[in-house]
Amino acid sequence: MSLPSQMKAVTTIGDGNVKLTTIPIPKPGSGQILVKVIAAAQNPSEWMKIQGIPTTDVVVGHDYAGVVQEIGPDVPAGTRQIGERVAGFVNACISNDIGGTFAEYTLADAQVLIPLPGHISFEDAATLGLAGFTACQALWQNTPNVPTLDEPTKEPFSILIWGGATSVGQFAIQLAKNAGLQVITTASPKNHELLKSLGADAVFDYRDSAVVDKVIKQVGGKLAYAVDCVSTDDSARQTSECLESGGHVSLVLMPKVEREDIKSDTSFVYTLLGKPINLFPPYQFPAIPEHYDLGKKFGSTMSRLLQQGKLRGNPIKLVPNGLAGAQEWIEFQQAGKVSAEKIVYRIADTA
Repeated sequence: MSLPSQMKAVTTIGDGNVKLTTIPIPKPGSGQILVKVIAAAQNPSEWMKIQGIPTTDVVVGHDYAGVVQEIGPDVPAGTRQIGERVAGFVNACISNDIGGTFAEYTLADAQVLIPLPGHISFEDAATLGLAGFTACQALWQNTPNVPTLDEPTKEPFSILIWGGATSVGQFAIQLAKNAGLQVITTASPKNHELLKSLGADAVFDYRDSAVVDKVIKQVGGKLAYAVDCVSTDDSARQTSECLESGGHVSLVLMPKVEREDIKSDTSFVYTLLGKPINLFPPYQFPAIPEHYDLGKKFGSTMSRLLQQGKLRGNPIKLVPNGLAGAQEWIEFQQAGKVSAEKIVYRIADTA
């Protein structure tokens, strides 16, 4: 069955807003696939990029779950199959040559993705992309002494996941537990039970003025490793206070880390796609082949955990009318009204 020539898509209009329109379906380039998007999830990245990088007629949306429709040139033989169920992310809101997922079809890297087991719904799978890969990156990209899923620790030690109710935090909790670690995390009290259900061993209110002391008391001393899934100056300060000298904090943004006796690094998930990145300072990176290899590995790892029932997506808020409400829901997220869940669009519901 041949594809139509046009598709519905949400695109930028140059003033920090978006519109639902009709545009040509793209053709996959070297190393890419064309995915028929069944569900797309929303992240803060949408409004941040729309506001920070003014563009016109560029497709919005980073996370997708769907079915492989076409395979482009230079994809290793046997890597992908037409009709295969997959989920992942793209570096959207920049150029239509690299994809955007708030659309009926998106371009995506053929190898940095998650092959989906049949029992996982597309709506749940749509939450895995940016957040799942970022969590893997934060735990394992620059921390060689943190146990991996291939070699779980036999002597569990504690790791702090600051901001456990964030999308990244929820995945980091599950991944760390699967690696055999004891997980200490922070969140609003309303989300404590959710995080315990994901495997957190102890959860503290991040607003508590004594939260740092309580974390240290729970562990019996300061920690060696932490992931700050919020990464404001304030959260970086509090997370750092929980670490011993020589400790390591992985960040998801670039806040100021004042302590000079600890190590810190930022996980920038788009480097896993193996392409140069030139957004705006300091988010500019060359292509990093080692990160591309990690991206492929992380996708396979999450696929295996899904198959084994050891990983689950974020709670979802499935919005009505599909992509027709994208402007409203992007503003909703920008206003800080999303907590412990992902806004998900079912593409077929688009009015």
